[in-house]
Amino acid sequence: MSGHSKWSNIKRKKEKVDAQRGKIFTKIGREISVAVKQGGADPAANSKLAECIEKAKSFNVPNENIERIIKKASSSSSGDNCEELIYEGYGPGECAFMVKVLTDNKNRTASNLRMYFSKFGGNLGSSGCVSYMFDELGVIMINKENVPEDLLMEDAINFGASDVQSDEENFVIISDRSSFVSLKRSLEERNYKIESCEISMVPQYYKDDLNNETIEKVSRFIDILEDDDDVQEVWHNCMI
Repeated sequence: MSGHSKWSNIKRKKEKVDAQRGKIFTKIGREISVAVKQGGADPAANSKLAECIEKAKSFNVPNENIERIIKKASSSSSGDNCEELIYEGYGPGECAFMVKVLTDNKNRTASNLRMYFSKFGGNLGSSGCVSYMFDELGVIMINKENVPEDLLMEDAINFGASDVQSDEENFVIISDRSSFVSLKRSLEERNYKIESCEISMVPQYYKDDLNNETIEKVSRFIDILEDDDDVQEVWHNCMI
C-alpha cells in the first residue's frame, strides 16, 4: 500500500459540498430521475439507479429525498428528456478532461463546453480523443482514523475490491463497476464509515509538472465546468 495524493482530486469535490449543497443535490436528483426513466425504479434490477443512490447517500442526501425523486420519476411520463453524454478534450496545461453531462439540448451543451475550453486555452475534441487514458472504476474512500489497515485490506479484498491504496488521510478502495455497490454496502455492514464513493474515470497517469499559475487556471476551469447546469461530472488527469 502506498501514498497517492492523486486522490485529492476526488476529495476536492467532497469538500465543496457545503458551499454548493443545493446545486449538487439538484444534479444528483436529476441523475436519479433519468436512471429511473431509463431502467425502472427497482435498484435491484437497475444497476445505474443503484449506483446513483449510493452516490447520493455519500453526499448525505436524505433517504426521504431519494425516495421522493424515485417515486416522482416512476409515476410521471413527463419530465427530463435528457441524454447522458461524455465530452472529451484538452484543458489548461494540456491536461486531459472528460465531462459527463445530462442534456435535453446537445447543441446548447456542446456550444457552452466549446466556449469554456476555448476560453481557458484548450479545445474540445472528438469522442475517444482522451478516454483511452482513463479507466472506469469504483472508488470508495474511508478515513484512516481508528481503522486497522490489515483488517480493512482483508475485508475489502474479500468483498470484491481489486486494490486498496492510501493517501495522507484516507484508505482508497478500488473496484470494477460491477462490484461497486455490493462492496460499498458490505463495508458499511462492517461499520466502516464511507467518506465518499463514486464511479469515476480514473486517469492512468497524472500530469504533475504544472506550475502554480497553470494549477490555478485548471482550478478555475473546473469550477466553470461544474457550475454549468448540464454538467454532472468532471474528470481530469491534472495533479492539483
